[in-house]
Amino acid sequence: MNERVKGKKVLITGASSGIGEFLAIHVAREGGTPILAARSAHKLEIIAEKIEEVFGIQTPWYKADLSNDAEWKDTIDRICYEHGSIDGLINNAGIAVFDNVVESNWQDIDRMLSVNVKSLFRTTHQLLPHLLHHGEGHIINIASQAGKIATPKSAVYSATKHAVIGFTNALRMEVEPKGIYVTSVNLGPVRTKFFQQADPSGKYEKSVDKIMLDPNRVARTVVDCLFTKQREINMPSWMDSGSKVYSLAPVTMEKLMQKQFNKK
Repeated sequence: MNERVKGKKVLITGASSGIGEFLAIHVAREGGTPILAARSAHKLEIIAEKIEEVFGIQTPWYKADLSNDAEWKDTIDRICYEHGSIDGLINNAGIAVFDNVVESNWQDIDRMLSVNVKSLFRTTHQLLPHLLHHGEGHIINIASQAGKIATPKSAVYSATKHAVIGFTNALRMEVEPKGIYVTSVNLGPVRTKFFQQADPSGKYEKSVDKIMLDPNRVARTVVDCLFTKQREINMPSWMDSGSKVYSLAPVTMEKLMQKQFNKK
């Protein structure tokens, strides 16, 4: 059991499946209390019951549509009222729809901005005063390698993750001197249901099948760094190396990687 996590309350958004579900399990395994939020009440209830049965950790959950700012704001207020101080926040909720900009549906664009960016800002903005009041805590934002290297058909998704990384880096400099850790998690493709919405054709998922990350391993890595000072988690490491080369020579990389960039 991780003594840093034991007894701590950690709010996890997008907790009804994939990485979010495994994050909840690993927080509980280390003796922490995961507080779950997502749209599916049925899935959240099942996860909470499983965690309570296996680890004996009472697991509160909240049904909320994070794309609805007013609803999510009220839910955060309720969480703070019912649980007092929150020790950690993992902004995990995120969606994507891969399409050329000219062919994109505005509702899809708006929803990506609302879930990936606005709800993350909202959650952080409302919880940050509580963390600062106690002089400790950890905010982890699940970003993406797409926030470092944009590719065709992911203009909006990449833009949302650029925003998350920029927000995370600035926030870190603001609050680390006050005792709050801030970490961005920049991931390549992860084997979850994410791609069922992002690319219903299944072509992109099939093209990256061999390099997909295991969501359980991702969650384990994230929880292992909870309440420690860590600027970034980059997975896989070779993709992070590629993003560094890209930042130095973007034109060359775009030419060399054109085939790979157009797999969506």
